[in-house]
Amino acid sequence: MSAARVDRARRRLIVAAPALAALAACSGSPKPKPTPLEPLVPQIAGRMVWQRSVGGLPDGAVLASAGGVFVAAGRDGVVVAIEPDTGAERWRTPVDAPLGSGAGSDGRFAAVVTREGELVVLDAGRILWRRGLGQRVVTAPLVAGERVFVLATNRVVQAFDVLDGRPLWTLQRPGDPLTLMQAGVLAPYRDTLLVGQGTRLTGVDPTRGVVRWEVPLAAPRGANEIERLADLVGPLARHGDLVCARSFQAAVGCVQADRASVAWTRPVSGLNGVSVDDSVVVAADASDRLQAWRAASGEPLWTQEKLRHRGLAAPLIAGRTVMVGDEEGWVHFLSRQTGDLQLRLATDGSAVVTPPAAIGTTVLVGTRSGGLFAFRPE
Repeated sequence: MSAARVDRARRRLIVAAPALAALAACSGSPKPKPTPLEPLVPQIAGRMVWQRSVGGLPDGAVLASAGGVFVAAGRDGVVVAIEPDTGAERWRTPVDAPLGSGAGSDGRFAAVVTREGELVVLDAGRILWRRGLGQRVVTAPLVAGERVFVLATNRVVQAFDVLDGRPLWTLQRPGDPLTLMQAGVLAPYRDTLLVGQGTRLTGVDPTRGVVRWEVPLAAPRGANEIERLADLVGPLARHGDLVCARSFQAAVGCVQADRASVAWTRPVSGLNGVSVDDSVVVAADASDRLQAWRAASGEPLWTQEKLRHRGLAAPLIAGRTVMVGDEEGWVHFLSRQTGDLQLRLATDGSAVVTPPAAIGTTVLVGTRSGGLFAFRPE
C-alpha cells in the first residue's frame, strides 16, 4: 500500500486489537503534494448562486436532497433545510449535541445521530423524538416509508418508526476484525433496503429486517488486516436497476439489483463513493486519478490525471458534466464524455468534504469549515 493510501486508510479505521492499532499507526514516506492546478480557460458557463453555513462539517458528511429541499447537518449540532432555488432557509434547528453523522431526510422528516450515539428525528424542523442507540454511527440515517434506518460502524442495522421512535427490528451479522470509521452504504431500492456489510451489497426486507439477497463486490486481498479491509463505502450510486458502489481500496462494481447479480467489477484502489448515470460510472482512485467506465459493461472510457493527490471527495454526474470537490476548496467540472476539465469554481478554501447533491439545476457542496455552496453549471 502506498504511503498516501496508508495515511488516508488509517484515519478511517476502527481498530479491534492493540496489535492492529500499532499496524494502523505505521506509514511510510510523506503524503504526496497535490498536483498544481494548470491555468484553465472555461469551456462551459457556471456560477455560484448562493451560500450558507452550518458551522463545520465532518469528513464524509453528506447532504440530503429530498422533497424539494437540501438538508445539512453541522458537526456542532445544527440541522438546516434550504430551498434549492433561492438558498432561503426553510428551518434551522439546534439539536444541542455534536453530531457524528450527516442528515437523512425524506423532505418532511430529518434524522441525525450525535457523537454519543443518540438518534434525533425532526418533523419539519421540530425535534420529534430522541433515542440512544448504544452504537457508534457515522453513516447518515435513511428516512423512507415512515421508518428511520440506521447503520452503525460495526454494520449493525436498526429500524425505527419515524413517528414515535418505536424499535422495529435489528439486523446483526458476523463482523470483520476491522471496520471503517467512514460512511457506509444505506439506500432504498424499490421495496428493498440496500446495506453494505463488508464487501457484500445486501438486500434487506425493510419491514422485517430479513436478508433477501447478497452480492459480493470484491475479494479482500493484502498482507495485513488493513490491506484486506474492503468494506463498501458511500455514497451508493443508482440509475434504474443498476446499483454501483466502491469497495474500499479494492474495487468499483455494479449490481443488477432486480436480478441480485453482479454486472461487473474492476479492481481499482480508492477511498470514496462513485457516481452513475444511464451510460457512465465515474470514481477517483486512491491517488485521485479520476476514471470513467461504461455503466453497462465496465469498459474503460477515460482517465483524468490532472487532479492527482488533491484529496477529492466523491463525484457527481450532473447532465453532461462531472463535478468533484478537492481539499483546497475547488469544485472541478469535467466533461462526462471525455474527462476534460471545463470549469473550476472556488468555495471558501477549506476542503470540500461532501459529494455534490443536486435538486433540479442546483448542485450543492459542503466544506470542512461548514460552508454550503450552491452552483449552477450551464
